[in-house]
Amino acid sequence: MLHRSLKRFEKIQYFSLVLPGLILFTVGLIIPMFLSLGYSFTDWNGLTPTATFIGLENYRKFFTDPFANQAWSFTIRFTIWNTIIQNIFALLFAVVLNGKIKGERIYRTVVFVPCLISAVIVGFIWLRMYSNVLPVLNRLLGTDINFLLFGSSKTVLTGLLIANNWQWIGYWMLIYLAALQSIPFELYESATIDGAMGWQKFRHITIPMLAPAFTICIVGITTGSLKVYELLVTSTQGGPGRASTSIVYYIYNTAINGRQYGYGSAMSILLVIILLIVALLQLSFLRKKEVQL
Repeated sequence: MLHRSLKRFEKIQYFSLVLPGLILFTVGLIIPMFLSLGYSFTDWNGLTPTATFIGLENYRKFFTDPFANQAWSFTIRFTIWNTIIQNIFALLFAVVLNGKIKGERIYRTVVFVPCLISAVIVGFIWLRMYSNVLPVLNRLLGTDINFLLFGSSKTVLTGLLIANNWQWIGYWMLIYLAALQSIPFELYESATIDGAMGWQKFRHITIPMLAPAFTICIVGITTGSLKVYELLVTSTQGGPGRASTSIVYYIYNTAINGRQYGYGSAMSILLVIILLIVALLQLSFLRKKEVQL
């Protein structure tokens, strides 16, 4: 009897610890998602107490909306370049800083610190860098380099990639660094005895052993890039024109500023579905590579 009472008491304790997080998760995520799903079938503008049911009209509108297509075009290009650049440089920094170099801890800290800054602040910092700080170098050096990357539709993507990668490369570098340090040194010693050179060891030992880290980084960077929003708020605000309007930024403007909550809800639901599909496809492909390697 006493044993059962203790078991019951433990369950109550566990449940009481989980309950606050469960309530926050339900109120902050689950309920809004179901409400959004319901509103996506209406023409609700966010102000009136009633809404008219219009079925799948909002979903059909999304696939024929030229502004949504333009937002997707920017988001996809940003995601592709961001995923490539961040993975390459994060791995490069991890490999370099995994070696025995003087002041490696300081370098790691310097590269990592930007990811602790809010993306909103990062956007503001790089807006000032491009418009105020870097142009001063032109005057000091007597050069004529165009640093106003946010001011042109041809260069705004480059400017945003620089800002975003400056912020997040250090974060993904730590994941690669942890994976590198978990590789048994005996593998490299055996390869050296067999006559393997530096590149051969990197290709046949390091890369295969980093497969789980590749999965985490690629999926994380891809899904994060598809949701880019905060960086745009204080840097480009979707401009110039609509050149840097991401799909999330477009959803926000449509729902909040455009008072089209029904349409905005439909786009949000579709975005969640697309994110899930992309993540599952990447995980499926990369997990198979892990097994093959």
